[in-house]
Amino acid sequence: MKILISDKIHQKGIKILEENGFEVSKKFSISQEDLREEIANYDGIIIRSNTKLFSEELKRSKNLKVIGRAGVGLDNIDVEEAEKLGIKVFNTSKAPSISVAELTMGLIISLLRNITKADKTMHCGDWFKRDYMGFELKGKKIGLIGFGNIGTEVAKRAAAFDMIIGIYDVDKKAKQKAKDLGYIVYPSVDVLIKESQIISLHIPSTVKTENTINERRLNLMDKDNLIINTARGNLVDEVALLKALKENKIKGAALDVFRREPIDNMDLCNFEGNLILTPHIGSQTVETQVNASVSIAKKVSNYLKNL
Repeated sequence: MKILISDKIHQKGIKILEENGFEVSKKFSISQEDLREEIANYDGIIIRSNTKLFSEELKRSKNLKVIGRAGVGLDNIDVEEAEKLGIKVFNTSKAPSISVAELTMGLIISLLRNITKADKTMHCGDWFKRDYMGFELKGKKIGLIGFGNIGTEVAKRAAAFDMIIGIYDVDKKAKQKAKDLGYIVYPSVDVLIKESQIISLHIPSTVKTENTINERRLNLMDKDNLIINTARGNLVDEVALLKALKENKIKGAALDVFRREPIDNMDLCNFEGNLILTPHIGSQTVETQVNASVSIAKKVSNYLKNL
């Protein structure tokens, strides 16, 4: 059986596929046009976030039996179309949890302690010590929109900083888990926003979750609120967020994900207020890349071998 790897994964994952007897084609820079032409030749495909497997690609995948996504989000795959065509879809939902959670905490600390601003001015030879009065994490209320694998890991780390933790999630099991841990469970996103000082997003990208943070909800926030998004770019209305920042309706924001990637919103890039931008590096750690690659290779191998 033939497997195409269209986005680069760690060699340990590739080795697992090869040791299981699969013919592996490594085409990490394949264009969408070439992918459509070649996809019918493969029994399986492993991707990350760059490759798009929408209806046009899937309808040409005559022999495709399985899609492996080395990562969490499935917004670059038409899962419904794949199911109609009998193509199994796997992801690695747990692999990046710690890396993304650690980045989330790093962004929060950077905002509260003005780390990126202080670093930038120091490299210019300036000493603005008195300009960078910050805040402690202890006692701050953090509201997690989404309490899955990543949200759970963020809560663990927030608890270590003696923060007050609240969550909102539509899943009953997630709500009960949060209650059992002694966290506040909010009845709606609106209530969470009104009660929290730091709002962190940890939900998937769907039609229902698009613009979870929009102009209306930004107007519910306090001028001391911080927004952190390490989940998916379309969860935040970037235009409304920038407007809120410029008008000092919120204290600051940190974004690791964007509506279009690579980012093309130069208004965000050129804003010099309390806004931290990172290029979707939540899962960019050696540990996560190894874990995701090994995990997805095993899932794809086991599925194809058991057909």
